[in-house]
Amino acid sequence: MSVKLANITFDCANAAELAGFYAQLLDLAVDPDANEHFATVGQTSGHAPTLMFIHVPDKTPGKNVVHLDLASDDQPAGIERAIALGAKHIADFDEYGIKWATLADPEGNLFDIAAH
Repeated sequence: MSVKLANITFDCANAAELAGFYAQLLDLAVDPDANEHFATVGQTSGHAPTLMFIHVPDKTPGKNVVHLDLASDDQPAGIERAIALGAKHIADFDEYGIKWATLADPEGNLFDIAAH
């Protein structure tokens, strides 16, 4: 028996809004029946893993322990696109031969965009 990644789950204040942000960022669609309590991105299109967003009234304070590492053939354009969609650019890094930028989504969850 093997274990595979099925979902990446985000605790959030508004599931449909945050799903919309990531759907636009990744050029995917928010799956049908999304609402402020529960939404997914990529499930109906077969994109794996599915991004799942669940309304949680009291998020755990502090740094999120899971984040997305995204890659772009045009990293500066990817960063600008994320910012235009509501992300905040936190910092740039160049370590171990890899360049990436850390951003925060509209609810403050961190994610990275690396040069592909």
